[in-house]
Amino acid sequence: MESKANYRNIKEVYKIESTLGKGSFATVKKAKHRETGVRYAVKVISKSKISDEEKLAVQMEIDILKQMDHPNIVKLMDVFEDERHWCLVMELMLGGELFDEILLKEHFSEKEARECCRQIIDAIGYCHSQEIVHRDIKPENLLLVSKELGISAVKIGDFGLARLIGEDSFASTTCGTPGYVAPEVLMQKPYGNACDNWSIGVVAFILLSGTPPFYEEDNFALFEQIKACKYDFHVETWKDVSAEAKEFIKKVLVADPNKRLTCN
Repeated sequence: MESKANYRNIKEVYKIESTLGKGSFATVKKAKHRETGVRYAVKVISKSKISDEEKLAVQMEIDILKQMDHPNIVKLMDVFEDERHWCLVMELMLGGELFDEILLKEHFSEKEARECCRQIIDAIGYCHSQEIVHRDIKPENLLLVSKELGISAVKIGDFGLARLIGEDSFASTTCGTPGYVAPEVLMQKPYGNACDNWSIGVVAFILLSGTPPFYEEDNFALFEQIKACKYDFHVETWKDVSAEAKEFIKKVLVADPNKRLTCN
């Protein structure tokens, strides 16, 4: 166990300001670096509210974030730890979540969707080259740099479910968010990084049409729909979408992970 002498006090380096968001065991605060005046987001994780298994997951998230260096991945700047908390100092994203932007605009031009997806694919391709699978790509975990730039400047956040998997190793835990999860994950088979590409396809589908490809109130029915890969382009908004964009969706939302487009 780390000795108390090694603990650093975040308040000596940063002035903690307003609360940006709250989860079940983490709070995100805005903080200002006392010397430079630069503002950051600080994810404060309470150790008392999580199990030993979740503590290992936090440690895994920190280890993964430390090795990430990509313009479209939210950067971890520093980590402070004491007996009660972890404080992860992250790049501050002022544009909020892609999720809120989708609710606001309903759907986007093909050019906007393309630019947004290009950045996500670039970042996930980088993760895969580092043998990291994200496992939770969804609009809530895609953050916008600023309100002004909108979806033209997006970064991936929240690596809480990310895992290291090599070329010959696989993950097996069923996790992710229902509407975005790949068929192979639901089938409880060992799976690889292609599950991220499926989720990118779901995000692209929503950006282009304003509707999700798979939707059922009941999770069991939803999962059956995903496993059967049942979606269509019948919604009115698809009539203005190019054949190339539809072709892209068809090559990503493929039930067999081996036939799915890779990020490359």
